[in-house]
Amino acid sequence: MMGGQSENPELWAFLESLHYGDFLSGTVTAIERFGVFVALDDGPAHPVFPGVGFISFPELSWRRFEEASDVVQVGQRVSCEFLQFDTWNLEARLSLKATQPDPFQLFADTIAVGQKLPGQVTALTPIGVFVQVADGIEGLVHLPELAWTPVETPSDVVQVGDKITVVVTEIDRERRRIALSRRQGSSAGL
Repeated sequence: MMGGQSENPELWAFLESLHYGDFLSGTVTAIERFGVFVALDDGPAHPVFPGVGFISFPELSWRRFEEASDVVQVGQRVSCEFLQFDTWNLEARLSLKATQPDPFQLFADTIAVGQKLPGQVTALTPIGVFVQVADGIEGLVHLPELAWTPVETPSDVVQVGDKITVVVTEIDRERRRIALSRRQGSSAGL
């Protein structure tokens, strides 16, 4: 533990004054393998870390990314939503993605079960294939839904990069998932 209220009274008081959902602004000060540090505009300096604000990788963006530097850069100004006071590390846990619209929900508003969509195969797995049907939106085609006849592995039918037409079979807004099929509707082009 970094120290309690008596060792860092100014920092402790600042963090205690924050409420879930507060919007805080600051500057990205460091990108580490475990997350991003932010020096908050209205916050005191941290005794150890390069910023009193911290964004974990899952809270950086709705979209997939390889490196945090694909989303933010050191020196970049950011506005984030406050999630919680981390009393162990004496830091404000922040979310950058909470300040952005969820692309999945926006996408789900525009499609319906039974709708055909063009897509590109992005990954083959033992249970099926992932198909990108919009920017940052992927759905799963389970193995039995890949072809009209049974197949043993996805590579029997498709490869990563293939462009295919799929049909939406389920939209799960809560879990942010979309289920797809190549067997629904017409068999042309399968």
